[in-house]
Amino acid sequence: MNIQLQPEDEQFIQTQIAKGKYENPEEVISKALKLLDKWEKGYQNWVEETRHQVEVAAQSLDRGEGIDGEVVVERLREKLRQAKENQL
Repeated sequence: MNIQLQPEDEQFIQTQIAKGKYENPEEVISKALKLLDKWEKGYQNWVEETRHQVEVAAQSLDRGEGIDGEVVVERLREKLRQAKENQL
């Protein structure tokens, strides 16, 4: 497989090799692909967990267990005010 890299990508690979972290371009690219795979799996897990949390929240709202949106917004505003005061 032949791959055309952008000059900045080639420079990045050469820099990693020069730092002694990797012996050749193949090692750099292999590491990058492993990290991409790990990130993709983590992102997919996050999406699934978020969907689950939304479903749980929707069921809670259906049971009438929710909090009025205006109350939530006011609580958030109060937290922001307190955070600003603590910074001063």
